[in-house]
Amino acid sequence: MATLLADKYEARKAEVNERFEQLRANEEKLNRIFAEIYNMVGEVPIEVEDKYVSVARIFDTADEIPESYKGNKYVRTKRDEITSLMSYAVGCMFGRYSLDVDGLVLADQGDTLANYVAKMPDANNITFMPDEDNVLPICDDEYFEDDIVGRFVEFVRVVYGAETLEENLRFIADALGGKGTPRQVIRVYFLKDFFSDHCQTYKKRPIYWLFDSGKKNGFKALVYMHRYQPDLLARVRTDYVFAQQERYRTQIGYIDDALASAEKGERVKLEKQRKKFVDQLEETAKFEEKLHHLADQMIAIDLDDGVKVNYAKFQDVLAKIK
Repeated sequence: MATLLADKYEARKAEVNERFEQLRANEEKLNRIFAEIYNMVGEVPIEVEDKYVSVARIFDTADEIPESYKGNKYVRTKRDEITSLMSYAVGCMFGRYSLDVDGLVLADQGDTLANYVAKMPDANNITFMPDEDNVLPICDDEYFEDDIVGRFVEFVRVVYGAETLEENLRFIADALGGKGTPRQVIRVYFLKDFFSDHCQTYKKRPIYWLFDSGKKNGFKALVYMHRYQPDLLARVRTDYVFAQQERYRTQIGYIDDALASAEKGERVKLEKQRKKFVDQLEETAKFEEKLHHLADQMIAIDLDDGVKVNYAKFQDVLAKIK
């Protein structure tokens, strides 16, 4: 049955904010009890300030947060709720979570899709299947079948229904902020902000790793460290980077053909597009060399060593943790 994400958000906000007020009331009741026990009524504060209530409180926007809540680390906004949903969706894409069972699913070193299927109550009727090869490309357009934006849109369709898909995507995009169509806004978030938000959530110890060619966004892709296999880098290189480079060459070729007969106004636009593709191609060429060097080593990791140690092994091709 189709569901509006806006309705789900409002229901969650009401539940969370009611819990906030209930905790405040409980704490004030305890303060009053202890003040009476120790004969300190009127000498100690009974009321609990907003910033000291230690459970979540949701506001639609940051501008709506009163000054009295400043300093409360549990305060959240609609954007925070939506980015948490997007993080959960990525977890489902990798098989860390599932729509069919509670809790963690794939969380052991070297887990595969076969391990995921084996943990399902009905292997023939899985609601949302994780990515097969543990690589979710993030490009500035939908070049790959398992493009992260395409997979996220499918996740929203599966969870909330096809009938409300476009309205739900608009709600998500409005919460994120930005210009363009809902899919464009969502793509920009995955390109620019998802990894930094993920690093913040996991205290600079990300479990989803971002392959990143550089500032030109020539190539980016997320992988899940628990599903890492020594041949992963080789697969990223051959199945994704090479394919992306070929697309850039093709686009440059199309533009060169168009420039031969383009008028002045159109020529400016085409030359700008050409420069973008040339820059991305050059960036991915340098990235591919680094990736090739590491891929040939078939590097193994040990989750017991921790994220920091393992991430450093691939620092030449992974995004910097800030």
